[in-house]
Amino acid sequence: MPRYFLEVSYKGTNYSGFQVQQNAITVQSQIEKALHTFFKQAISLTGSSRTDAGVHALQNFFHFDADIDMMGKQLYNINAILPQDIVLKAIFSVPDNAHCRFDAISREYKYFIYNAKNPFLADRAWFYPYTLDMAQLNLAAQKLVGTRDFSSFSKKNTQVRNFICSIEHSQWTIEDGYIVYQVKGNRFLRGMVRGLVGTMIRVGRGLISLDTFESIIQAKDASRADFTTPAHGLFLTVVNYQENLLESPI
Repeated sequence: MPRYFLEVSYKGTNYSGFQVQQNAITVQSQIEKALHTFFKQAISLTGSSRTDAGVHALQNFFHFDADIDMMGKQLYNINAILPQDIVLKAIFSVPDNAHCRFDAISREYKYFIYNAKNPFLADRAWFYPYTLDMAQLNLAAQKLVGTRDFSSFSKKNTQVRNFICSIEHSQWTIEDGYIVYQVKGNRFLRGMVRGLVGTMIRVGRGLISLDTFESIIQAKDASRADFTTPAHGLFLTVVNYQENLLESPI
């Protein structure tokens, strides 16, 4: 049976996360419902990267198997069925053993903060009206680069076998008036990016020292990190695969 990768983008404000949950509206449930409506058959999706309730994605992927004649031009019709805050961007025919989660080689996130009240940003960035020391934020961010145990930045009730992640890029920048944290890694734990942002913000405000931040990393104790960072400032921006896997959409 043919396998396809489906590239999606969504604003997560109205959803209880990415993957299907009982008695909850999620991005996956809305897309599966639209596919069922269009193709008149049930299509089960497998997601590449989970996002929590309220988190957005500029790029994410599903894969599915279906014995149907898939064409890129059908996305226009399926998008017409979907809510305005979810869009299917492209579809790719892939080998039968391709897996959108396990074949991903890295993922990239951005977290957006603004410090001047703006009603048009309220659901897409975190309003944080305090002075932040960018130099201190970046010194903290650099401590995260490399392969290490990130237990301190993983929420409880996760089902992973280990907490080892490899962070390739970690940096704070100013972009179009936003304060932005950018991070790229091979994998991310449940709540990890928000925990990193919340804890580094304490460094940027001078509430904790860089040495304390390092001790939080080393402690492997999630009770010491700050997970109060709101979901709506977080965007999954890129899911990276080997170049030949998604050469051209159908």
